[in-house]
Amino acid sequence: MIGLDAPRQAEATIAHAADAPHAAAFVAAFRASEAPMVMTDPARPDNPIVFANPAFCRLTGYEPEDVLGRNCRFLQGPDTDPAAVARVREAVVLGEPLQIDLLNYRKDGRPFWNAMTLTPVRDETGTVRSCFAVLSDVTRTRQAERTLAREKDGLAQDLEARNRALQAALDQQTALLHEVDHRVKNNLQVISSLVLLKARRTRDLACREALRSMADRIGALATVHRLLYSLSDVALFDLRDFAADFASELEAGLDTDRIALTVDVEAVAVPASMAAPLALLVHELAVNAVRHAFPGERHGRVAITARAEGERLVLEVSDDGVGLPAEHGNPEGFGRDLVGMLVRQMRGTLAFEDRAPGTRAHIALPLIPGPGRAR
Repeated sequence: MIGLDAPRQAEATIAHAADAPHAAAFVAAFRASEAPMVMTDPARPDNPIVFANPAFCRLTGYEPEDVLGRNCRFLQGPDTDPAAVARVREAVVLGEPLQIDLLNYRKDGRPFWNAMTLTPVRDETGTVRSCFAVLSDVTRTRQAERTLAREKDGLAQDLEARNRALQAALDQQTALLHEVDHRVKNNLQVISSLVLLKARRTRDLACREALRSMADRIGALATVHRLLYSLSDVALFDLRDFAADFASELEAGLDTDRIALTVDVEAVAVPASMAAPLALLVHELAVNAVRHAFPGERHGRVAITARAEGERLVLEVSDDGVGLPAEHGNPEGFGRDLVGMLVRQMRGTLAFEDRAPGTRAHIALPLIPGPGRAR
């Protein structure tokens, strides 16, 4: 313990650290400061406190005689971080400045967070004569930070729970839509089979062809719902997958030595609401070209292309066959009417070009649904 002359010795230490002419003013300022301050002497055993100003005593609840001659560890308690204490001890040994937050305890046992700034005071030879510490009670700030952290954790947990609930609802909705697509596909296949059965038993050639065409259209719709059933994103439809499936089915009924079919469709993700009308468009244009552009034994080629251009889908079906018919009352008349109706439904544009030889159908459709568009 430091004896009764400790205050004078401490003041001498402070005076030595200050310019001699200003020592009295320096000591007075040290005492009068509202910032809690202590000074320790690392040259003495256990680096004891040699000076504590009244603000330090008010903060900690200790009287000057309670703290002089003691190491500052008496401010520590059961929840003080040992790693933080070790950092303070290391700074004192190395004579390095340090800023650190410590959980300290008042005389009555109440904890407080101490934002401490530790500064070594050296003499003219560079020897550390004392360690000067300024304390700051940041308990309210730390409590506010903890409260904010708890609220943040609570919000994060609540958000995670809501996300899980939304994902579960989305998964349930996706499963339901997939089941609907699966059942629609099965029903369409049954309807297509019934129409084909009726076509086989119909003696009238025109009626038989009409029934077969209708069965093919129903089959195209069934293919759409089969693909939608297999997709993870029920909101989008990959036109390239449909075109590949459709081309395989169409080629199966072609004389490939006489008619060649090429498909160049980009992987365009279109809204699922456009899947059915798009499938009918591709089916109608391609089948009409195959059936009517190459009469007799005429050879030729049918090409299906699709690409995205900005916010539009550009679909083209072309052939090098006999070209556009002179009269509208031809076997493909209904097909053209259906194509026109579908394009108008999707707020697109349609143009037929006579390429001499052959025909090209050019369709441009908006990819972003808007008011009045297909949904």
